Amino acid sequence: MDKLYIIKIGGNIIDDEAKLASFLHSFADITAKKILVHGGGKLATRLAEKLGIEQHLVDGRRITDAETLKIVTMVYAGYVNKTIVALLQANNCNAIGLCGADGDAILAHKRQHPVMDYGFVGDVDAINSVLIKTLLEQNIAVVFAPITHDQQGQLLNTNADTIAQELAKGMSKLYDVELIYSFEKSGVLLNAEDDSTVIPQIDSVYYQQLKSKQKIFAGMIPKLDNAFAALNSGVNKVIIGKAEQLEQLIAGTAGTSIINE
Repeated sequence: MDKLYIIKIGGNIIDDEAKLASFLHSFADITAKKILVHGGGKLATRLAEKLGIEQHLVDGRRITDAETLKIVTMVYAGYVNKTIVALLQANNCNAIGLCGADGDAILAHKRQHPVMDYGFVGDVDAINSVLIKTLLEQNIAVVFAPITHDQQGQLLNTNADTIAQELAKGMSKLYDVELIYSFEKSGVLLNAEDDSTVIPQIDSVYYQQLKSKQKIFAGMIPKLDNAFAALNSGVNKVIIGKAEQLEQLIAGTAGTSIINE
């Protein structure tokens, strides 16, 4: 099987022009097949503030009302996605930017929750692996914005970490997939304030121990849950680490490796 890297880039890096440019240079240098999934950064929040559209977050997740959906679609699937594609082209990396509605790439449904209405937030049902494989086989890097659709004409704002995990699971039947979550931290940390406390390797038993002792920063738990879900569905390896160290993350010399024992 051919190798496929699926790499999620965190929003904080998108907000930093120099760091984003450096990361995309490293991404362009990957010779294997590759998919990039990006978040939105702070631009959507800033634009909402300028337009007087109040934003609500619950446990770090955005409540997406109809007006907010317009903004995140414009920012994520528009400006951010196309800026990344243009920067990759400048690095001689042929890329195409998609959201879930393009080519029926990612199908989702509106999240149903017994207590909280998250608005137009999507949970992924399926990915179009045939379409994605067709693009990858043309040596095109695919860049996904975190917007999906429900096949009924409704766009949905969808967590980018989850999209990366669902893509990794879906493509693992066709490729030898490595999933990399890259962001501003050096990996999973024992002390969220100290970048030198990287845990080099976590298996499911150690993860449960860390969680029970509350040794993991709460914001990292959804990433780790996604990582183990991917491993349990055929993904070969998951790595979490610093975006500026992408080459070392791929080489296995930096970040945190998530493994199934």
